[in-house]
Amino acid sequence: MRNYPVIVWELGTGYFGCRDKQGRFDPKQFADQAQIEQVKMTEIKLSQGAKPGHGGMLPGSKVTQEIANARQVPIHQDCLSPSGHSAFSTPIELLEFAQNMRQLSGNKPVGLKLCVGMPHEVMALGKAMLSTGIYPDFIVVDGAEGGTGAAPSELSDWVGMPLEDGLVMMQNMLVGTGLRKHIKLGASGKIYNGMGMAKHIALGADWCNAARAFMFSIGCVQARRCDKGTCPTGIATQDPQRQRSLDIDIQSERAARFHAKTLSALAEIVGSSGVIHPSELNPHQIITRVNAAQSKSIIDIHPLLPANSLLDAPKDTAYGDWWEAASPDTFKPIKDITQAMGKTLSAHNRGHY
Repeated sequence: MRNYPVIVWELGTGYFGCRDKQGRFDPKQFADQAQIEQVKMTEIKLSQGAKPGHGGMLPGSKVTQEIANARQVPIHQDCLSPSGHSAFSTPIELLEFAQNMRQLSGNKPVGLKLCVGMPHEVMALGKAMLSTGIYPDFIVVDGAEGGTGAAPSELSDWVGMPLEDGLVMMQNMLVGTGLRKHIKLGASGKIYNGMGMAKHIALGADWCNAARAFMFSIGCVQARRCDKGTCPTGIATQDPQRQRSLDIDIQSERAARFHAKTLSALAEIVGSSGVIHPSELNPHQIITRVNAAQSKSIIDIHPLLPANSLLDAPKDTAYGDWWEAASPDTFKPIKDITQAMGKTLSAHNRGHY
């Protein structure tokens, strides 16, 4: 029986665990850590739902010896995660960085995690893959619903796409460019039950990630003190006295039971839909209420693109203007996107667009 944890190493802008003294990515340190048996895959975090386009500051009072050793930062000093990566700045450079990480890790899977912002950025990523022939093994789409008590409320309330919209856009880009067969797609953002999993798998996800739900299962009461170190349930604190509230033997069993029941609920929904496996679910099977008097199939709300349509006739899709504005050499638009913002993507509108 395996008696060690399986780790997905998420690499953010601070490059913790593989950084030099200036906070830049250190290839040798990454190779040493990524090749250990527990690390099964690595993930480049571009952004997260709760704090899209935003870094973070871990106060020095929370940088214990254990955290300092793990992050390779000075103990008791403020620890900054910048808002952007220093190892790359363009879509092509991002993919080249991912390819380098794959080689350094011993050919372990490498993926991307992001909260979708502007559509042309998603299209630029697709163009970069087509240009280089480099494909991440997976992409995790995080929704703006994603949360942490340390997030600025204005960002978590208004910036970034909701998961459903971002997932559909990423799925459409991958299918429309013929890249879907190369890349697995994950969904993350307030997914907490079997129905949430069924819906997002039907929309294109190969799997779903969850954090908030498991925190609830071990006692989180959403006190929103994650950044202050005063969590009353001992889950998000470095205070040894408060950590005594967290009984690992008890809470681990609760988390395991929650997980098992959630998968059981998914299995019942799958069976009730007349299919054998979650991957057989289709968008037309999901009906959602759009107002007090009307329901629609989710495929009528989120039309899905035919295969290769962005290559064959991008102007015939809802993404034509965004596709033209995208470049593999920059995440910025290369043409005026004012007209595109007022067209058929209004269903995706939120916050900064």
